[in-house]
Amino acid sequence: MTFSLAAASRSLSRWVPSTSPVTYAILTLSCLLYGVSLAATIRLSGGLGAPPPGWSGIFNLGGVNGGVLDRLGASLPLFTYPGGESNFTQPWRFVTAVFLHGSLLHIGFNMWVLMDVGPLVEEVYGSARYLFIYVVTGVAGYALSSTTGHMSVGGSGALLGLVGVLLALTSGRKNASLQMLRGNIIRWLIYIAIMGILMRGTVDNYAHFGGCVAGYLLGKTMSAREPADAHERKVADAMGWGTALVLAASFAMMAARFFSA
Repeated sequence: MTFSLAAASRSLSRWVPSTSPVTYAILTLSCLLYGVSLAATIRLSGGLGAPPPGWSGIFNLGGVNGGVLDRLGASLPLFTYPGGESNFTQPWRFVTAVFLHGSLLHIGFNMWVLMDVGPLVEEVYGSARYLFIYVVTGVAGYALSSTTGHMSVGGSGALLGLVGVLLALTSGRKNASLQMLRGNIIRWLIYIAIMGILMRGTVDNYAHFGGCVAGYLLGKTMSAREPADAHERKVADAMGWGTALVLAASFAMMAARFFSA
């Protein structure tokens, strides 16, 4: 038995990344859900059809049907929505919406940012607290967005949460590399703000703002290092496992609703 488990562990290690495992898990889950939602869209409409000409066609390439996103757990207005559903009556939507995306460009851009920023934050805070940060900031973004009556999907609120954490981490630091990182972060935020203004109605600025503020506050309160002793390790593990249980429960509720609809 011991020999078999050791052999299986060596085999799995070729496929499971040894660094940034949570980042890769988020990437995999988001891509799988996009594949499921796209397949459901094709089945529902009998095909994707030709995208409209111009920039609109590029943005809508590989677009997912809104009804499919609703069934899979998109974030809805907080209290009122046709059919009586809302984020208040179905709070698991705050979580599932973070991992859903509406088009090929949408998921492509978000996953690019994830792989650019995620490994850095995961290395600094450890995988358990990193998972907590990603989910909590994503939920915070949709908590703000839903109060304004938006239906929305995407991980951009959580990604802005990671950016907010890095902004807090680099605040007041004299190290030249950290100051350079802070400068890059500020430029990212300026670009995102400009995109939010130019693409108002397409980009969920409320989710971006809520996620970034939540990330900044977490960055100011959490130690930017690995746990130093057994107590801190237990706290970090509790944060990670607690978040994992919330994820499991949320996706179980999503699956139950999707297959019963």
